[in-house]
Amino acid sequence: MNYQKQEIKEGITLHQIDTKNYKTNLYAIFLATPLKRENVTKDALLTAVLRRGTKNLKTQEEINQKLEMMYGASFDCGVEKTGDNHIMKFYLETLSEEFLPKPEKLTKESIQILLDMVFNPVIKNDCFLEEYVDGEKKNLKQIIESKIDNKNKYAYERCIEEMFKNEPYGLYRYGYVEDLEAITKENLYAYYQNLIQNCKIDIFCSGIMDKSSVTQIIEENENIQNLQARKANYIINNEATEDKPKTEPNVVTESMQVTQGKLVIGLDIHETAENSRFIASVYNSILGGGANSKLFQNVREKQSLAYTVGSSYIRAKNAILIRSGIEIQNYQKALDTIKDQLEQIKNGDFSEEDLKHSKELILASIEGITEEQDTQITYYYGQELSDRFATVEEYAKKIEKVTKQEVIHLAKTITIHTIYFLKD
Repeated sequence: MNYQKQEIKEGITLHQIDTKNYKTNLYAIFLATPLKRENVTKDALLTAVLRRGTKNLKTQEEINQKLEMMYGASFDCGVEKTGDNHIMKFYLETLSEEFLPKPEKLTKESIQILLDMVFNPVIKNDCFLEEYVDGEKKNLKQIIESKIDNKNKYAYERCIEEMFKNEPYGLYRYGYVEDLEAITKENLYAYYQNLIQNCKIDIFCSGIMDKSSVTQIIEENENIQNLQARKANYIINNEATEDKPKTEPNVVTESMQVTQGKLVIGLDIHETAENSRFIASVYNSILGGGANSKLFQNVREKQSLAYTVGSSYIRAKNAILIRSGIEIQNYQKALDTIKDQLEQIKNGDFSEEDLKHSKELILASIEGITEEQDTQITYYYGQELSDRFATVEEYAKKIEKVTKQEVIHLAKTITIHTIYFLKD
């Protein structure tokens, strides 16, 4: 696997991953813009509207027919939060030209269609089509309102909302129903025009391809030529940018019709030294990364206080979230047991065997990065946004070198920021 990147124009970067592991080529475009309350709903709606049609393929039916003719190519898009950025993601997957039954310029055609989807939408009278905007507003409203249906996800999102209250990361990635009514085909198109001339644009091409040919295709594409160079408007988030004040834990309890309590605990990491992210990954794995973790063994197995329990490391925000599903009456005992596990790691009450198992879990996930094209692209894009670059191989070596003493040192900097409990 060979990864390289180059600047097409200032603020527009092309990333190429040359790999023979797949029979498909995957092309992706990511638009990154700072998360803002006034724009988050527009971003989510815009992504959905763009998928509806281009000036060359004006309907979803035309798009689907075209993709089918391209040996069953597939297109997808969505929005994500990465640190304090809102990311609009567009993917097109096609068969590699090497496996076609006859020579065709499928790479060029694929790149053209994807660029059209993002930068050459179907418009009428200098605005988006009303039926597309209205239809996607209804769809987005349903998505936003349905977040309450999955109580595990709901509790997780609510903890983040409370933990990052009045901060960009606390915003919901799909936006807010109350903002939908004010969005029109005119103001959404005006927002789009401003966005694409100022946001950070990253184009990824992964698979079997000729790098110089791909570069030429993109540089000569009319959509790219119409974009201006820009000082890309986005936020860099890494361990060094997340310097947080220490506060008393914020306890939030919410009542809803649930049969199982949802306890989510947000932890702040106060170590901001470069490379501390590798230590934090190992710490998180020891704490709640798998069946050998302290949370799983002590909260679930030994004391039977949780149906599910685990933790996840949010690298871009230098934070860890613990999630557990518990009997509502076991709240205090479960909370105390979780707190005890945090103290035990601070005191070095874990073995070299625990350290070894935790590293093995992370190393297995690192190996998995190269097994899926979209995972590989996501990994390198995360490096790009954090301004912290490490190859997959370097990442593995950094994890292997983490010591028990480093984990203890990091553990002593960790504080509880938010305790969120969803009960009946």
